Amino acid sequence: MHITYIVVTSAAALAYGYAAFLNFAGAESVKVVAERVQLSTRWMVPLGTLLGASASGLLLGFAVPTLGVAAAIGLVLYFVCALTAHLRVHDAGVGGAVSFLVLAVAALVTNLGYHNG
Repeated sequence: MHITYIVVTSAAALAYGYAAFLNFAGAESVKVVAERVQLSTRWMVPLGTLLGASASGLLLGFAVPTLGVAAAIGLVLYFVCALTAHLRVHDAGVGGAVSFLVLAVAALVTNLGYHNG
């Protein structure tokens, strides 16, 4: 379980850190998704900050397990909201939100499994 926890958590932190970078950089791909879900691009930096903080929290969770669990829970909630935003506007392009949600759930499950097992 130790290897699974490290791999899943590290992959999640890398993915969410990259997503935060794309938000901060104002990447066109992020702008397109924001427009599809009718979200102002002014939200890119605050949402990127949440993603970056969560990615950091996952990594800091290696030293402080409670922080890792909190970050994973936050990411699950973030992507439930993202998926809801896509469904609200009947956007069929939910693959990214679903993938990131599955990764967040995997990070949470492995974190809880490792520290409570």
